[in-house]
Formats: sequence, structure tokens, C-alpha cells
Amino acid sequence: MPLPQDYESYVSRWEEKIGAFIEFDPRRFPAGESGSGGSALAGLPFAVKDNIAVKGFSLSCGSKLLEQLKAPYTATAVQKLMDCGAAPVGKTNLDEFGMGSSTDNSGIKRTNNPWDTERVPGGSSGGSAAAVAAGLAPFALGSDTGGSVRQPAAFCGVVGLKPSYGAVSRYGLVAYASSLEGIGVLADSVSRCREVFAAIRGADPMDQTSRDAPAAAPPLSPKTPANRTIAVLSPEAVARAIAENAGTGEGSSSLEAAAQAAELEPEVRRGFELAKAGLAELGYTLAEVELPSLKYGVPAYYTIATAEASANLARFDGIRYGARPAWAENPDDLIDKAREAGFGAEVKLRILLGTFVLRSGFQDRYYLRAQRIRAGILREFEALLGDSEYQDHGAARCGAILLPVFPTRAFGRGKGSLSPFAQKAADLYTCCANLAGLPALSFPASVEGGLPVGVQLIGRAFAEGTLLDIAGDWEKSHPVPHPAGYRAFWS
Repeated sequence: MPLPQDYESYVSRWEEKIGAFIEFDPRRFPAGESGSGGSALAGLPFAVKDNIAVKGFSLSCGSKLLEQLKAPYTATAVQKLMDCGAAPVGKTNLDEFGMGSSTDNSGIKRTNNPWDTERVPGGSSGGSAAAVAAGLAPFALGSDTGGSVRQPAAFCGVVGLKPSYGAVSRYGLVAYASSLEGIGVLADSVSRCREVFAAIRGADPMDQTSRDAPAAAPPLSPKTPANRTIAVLSPEAVARAIAENAGTGEGSSSLEAAAQAAELEPEVRRGFELAKAGLAELGYTLAEVELPSLKYGVPAYYTIATAEASANLARFDGIRYGARPAWAENPDDLIDKAREAGFGAEVKLRILLGTFVLRSGFQDRYYLRAQRIRAGILREFEALLGDSEYQDHGAARCGAILLPVFPTRAFGRGKGSLSPFAQKAADLYTCCANLAGLPALSFPASVEGGLPVGVQLIGRAFAEGTLLDIAGDWEKSHPVPHPAGYRAFWS
């Protein structure tokens, strides 16, 4: 199926405003040229976050260090979509190596939110979310390490799915924090998100962490959820969890600041309450719950993520990978100069933190303790949702957990914007799904003050079908909103 005649000019007009793409070339892989003509994805273009390999396209990871790198192969998830007849049209901008919540940490360019170009699109998959929200592609691939698909989806008013860990092959995804991250989907509708996930999921011999869903897992085809109870993790429950540790001891000021950063702004609270009321009207039973370990989620997440980043990014030294300086006195000087020029401030900070928590004498105090917290968070989720391996043979207390995605709508830049600490503390709502390896789905709940507000559902491992069914019920009466100037090229 050929691209619409004025598609490229439409993309060009939007690109001048939002800067979603690092590289855009819709003619390289003609849509529908190969693959299954019977697929619902045949003939559709799609965008790919620039830390996922597509042969011949850039693979910059949003870093100056890799700005000239071209991918020598294609990621499994991308190849599966191409086998269905879909075509990658370009690579989207991101926070450098996926480290950030705004896409402003990119070393390549700035990306703006299509709803308000003075605001961020979220991160780290901000380019993918902006491209879908503006109608530049009906869907895009991103990566989610601690909320990097769901948060930009909420900021830009699209659907964002973080699959269960191992449900989608990570072959071709440049590693940041290997035990936390995975390839996710950003789409213009719940049904499109379902179609894309159905195409890319499954075991891959190139990725030993990938696997097929257990036989007892819910089917992916649309159906009425068997368990219509949704647990609600309210902002009040989160505040109580954090306040339990906010005393006068060591770290109390940081905990108080974290609690403040997790408070919902009025517009986000209104959207969350609308989602609760709307789901109740659809016949779902809502039950308030608390997860006591949630208060440890952010420190555990950043301890593990930075530790893994310090190991994974060691390869970028100007010798094996990365731009090499013109002159250096010795190999150590070469590495120092390559990383100084190529890495941004956020990447350097996280590498230093990760190196610190892995030092001899500090592993027990930080890294191993974070792993124990991670196991505790998973146990609390499984107590509500059911065993991740489907071996408990008992009825789960609920089919999903409803909670906010981020405390604010898309924030602005400069004075009055969220501080780096506040952005990290706000990951509280998203990072626990990554720690537990569970699927999570963000979808638009409302538009407040001219900006979209998203909510998310967390489900049992490999129960993506259940989350998509619930969001699909919501979407029937609450269509995905679009920014001014949006045009729908694909039904």
C-alpha cells in the first residue's frame, strides 16, 4: 500500500514544530512490499526509537558518542513487524541511552510535545510518543526501563504498553539496564496496540530472556475480562507509604521531598478520579489497596538501573564503540576524551552512581539490598494479581491495579519546570512494574487544561490481554484525544 500523497509534507510541517525524528526516510522500506497481506499491520508505516536497531538506519541512542553509527542488523521486534508488511519510516529521538523523563537529555536534538510545543513530550521514548500523537505514524516502538513508554504516552495522549519482562525479544535493543528494560508499544488506539504486541511477542533464540506466554495466561484476543475487580492504588495510599519512613532520622529530608514530588497536581487527580468513576460505570468493581514496599521502589530502581548501566555502557570507549578523539597520548587518555565529549551529564551521573554501588564493601549495603526489595515488591503484586508462573491455581484478588502514571501533566522547561530530583522521585508510579517484571498499560483518561492526562493498569505477568481488554472497554466511550492539527491517515 503506497503512502498517502501528502504524507511526507504533513510530516515535514509537524517536524518543524516537534522534532520527533532523528532520521526520517519513508521510501527505504516501502510499506507492504513484503510480509503477510492478511495482517492488520500490512501497509502501515511505523517509527522506531533510536536505541532499537533497524539495518541501515541510525543507532545513535540519542548520544553524540554514537551519532554517526548505522545499525548493521535489525532487531527481532522490528523484523517481525516488517514480516507483517509494516514499514519503518524513521528513528525517533530519546533521552540519551534512555536515561531521563523528558527527552531533553538527548545529545542530538530537542523534541517538543505536540499539544504544546513549549512543553516536554516525556521520556525517554518522547520522540516515539510525539510522532504517534501528531499522526506521523499510527504506532511506534519504544523501550521501557522505569516508565519510559508509559510516561510519554500519558504526556502525549496515546496508548503505551510495557509488556511483561521476556514477552518481547530484546535482541537489537541497546542495553541500558538489562534486567529491567524491554521493548514496548506506543499506538493511536488500544486495538492497534493489541495488533502490534501480538506481532512482536514470543520467544526468540537470539534472546535467552525471552519466552512464550504460559498456557494458562489470558488470551490476547479481545474478550470480557473474567476478573472484573480492579485494585486502586490511590495517591493517598502512596503518600501514606512514603510518610511511614519520613521521620527525623537519616534521609528524612529526601523522603519528605520524594513525598512532595509524588503528590498529584489537581488536573491529574481529576483525570484519575474520572477514570475510576468511568470504570465503575462500565461494571468494574474497584477496591482500594496499599503496597507497603512501594516507598522503596525508586531507590531500589535507581540502584539496580545505575549498577547495570555502569556495566553495559563500559563498551562505549572510543575503541570498540563510539566516536574516537582525533588525538590521545595513550589508551586511557583516549577513553577519557571519548567519554567526556560523547556522554551527557545525566549518563555520566548514572555511570558514577552505578560504579559506586558496585564497589567492594558497598554491594551488600546498596545493590543486594535493592535486589531484596525488588523481590518483596514482586511478592506484594503477586498477592493481589496471582502467581507470575500461573501455578497457584487460585482465584486472584483482582484482574489489574489502577494507578496514576506521573504526578503532573507534561511539564514545561526552564523556570518552574520539574527538577531532576523531582523527575526521578515521580518514577514511583511506574518503576515498580519494571522491578516486578509485570505488564503495564497507559491510556488517556481525559484532557485537562488543554493537556492529556493518562492513567495506567498493572497486571499479572503475561496478562497483557486483560489490560488491553479493560482499556478497550474504556476507549469505546472515551476515544483517544488528538492535538490541534492532527490528521488521521490510517483507520
